[in-house]
Amino acid sequence: MFQHVLIPTDGSELAERAIRYGVALAKEQRAKVTAVAVWRPFHVVTLEAEMLADTAAAYAKHVAERTRKYLEAASQAAKAAGVTCDTLAIEHEHPYQGIIETAQKRECDLIVMASHGRSGISAVILGSQTVKVLTHTKIPVLVYR
Repeated sequence: MFQHVLIPTDGSELAERAIRYGVALAKEQRAKVTAVAVWRPFHVVTLEAEMLADTAAAYAKHVAERTRKYLEAASQAAKAAGVTCDTLAIEHEHPYQGIIETAQKRECDLIVMASHGRSGISAVILGSQTVKVLTHTKIPVLVYR
């Protein structure tokens, strides 16, 4: 039924469980997986160019280390299950749009992602990338809670 599953990750424990679930589902379906980590670009307001460059460089290094770790976990889970897996780290101002655009470009026919289950005011204040993906894509989304 499904041939290509996109699994976004933010490195959280819940996202790691969603990865395991998505990989198992892909194995059942004989589908391939693309794991994606999306981060927001660095923003700062400063008048000192040196400060900006040092801070941006530190941010970039930190993001690169984290995303490599997150995507390696997804790659290892897929490898252990015998599932083909590509990994992708992207920068996007709106992570949910980065997820949707990746799914479209990679021709994924399912997105498997975690939801932290926030509701009420915390969902409004903190936002939910999962809810935004659900409401802005036509690709089926399986939400792991």
